[in-house]
Amino acid sequence: MKPPEVIDVHTHGAGLLDTRAGSARDIQDMAGLYGQAGVTAILPTIYPGEIDQMHRDMAAVMEAMEEQGPYEDNEDRQEGVARILGVHLEGPFLNPERSGALDAASFLAPTSDNLSEVTGGFKEIIKVMTVAPELDGALGVIEQCADMGIRVSMGHSDATYAEAAEGKRAGATCVTHLFNAMRPFHHREPGLAGFGLFDPDVYVEIIPDGVHVVPEVVEMVFKLKPLERILLVSDSVKGPMYRDGVLQGSKIMLSRAAHALGRSSIEPAAIQRALSDNPKKYLGLT
Repeated sequence: MKPPEVIDVHTHGAGLLDTRAGSARDIQDMAGLYGQAGVTAILPTIYPGEIDQMHRDMAAVMEAMEEQGPYEDNEDRQEGVARILGVHLEGPFLNPERSGALDAASFLAPTSDNLSEVTGGFKEIIKVMTVAPELDGALGVIEQCADMGIRVSMGHSDATYAEAAEGKRAGATCVTHLFNAMRPFHHREPGLAGFGLFDPDVYVEIIPDGVHVVPEVVEMVFKLKPLERILLVSDSVKGPMYRDGVLQGSKIMLSRAAHALGRSSIEPAAIQRALSDNPKKYLGLT
């Protein structure tokens, strides 16, 4: 009997490895680390940076994917190695006011030309792109991404509730790491966080490490959102969790999410669905 699937659609790295290495060997070694920890598939997540750097990092993932061979949902997977499903571009069309631990100096204006330059040669492996919908030109970029088959997740954003709704109408289907690096929820302006909570159609990523979002709030999300729209993600990084007092990313392996949420009221079956069935549906694997 195969172990349950665990699919991480937002992870930058693990141990001493991350997606900035620009090395297919390092990406393969990352896949091994995840696989040994019980994560069955990943979307290596690319940091915003100089376009040449982003291209180098995506090329490394593409080479590692070619070495693994095509993904088949029902094939016998190589034991102890996570399948690489493509990349998630976290940027570069993000709001500097909500940069979090990302390098705001590397963010680009969301224009058609910039989108073409960023995605050039890599459209077939870009599965998700995080975009701040309130930026001038962002709605057009979201529409173009949707036309290319790239899923847009809204994040690193100061969007109001109305601006988030405009992003959805343009084609966005998800919210990146709900509550983190976005306008805080307010009872008179719920912002992107409120939109992610209350809109029944959009997916939401949530980091279940007990630090980025406390367990009580994770429970709240499971109570308010349709279960099929919740994606548990690690947003894991190499190195320290904090840098200069800023929370960077988690240190959790997503396969430990059930353990991390073990004292919550969330049913284990619901947790497993947010780890496997939901990301598969989100990525069009089912």
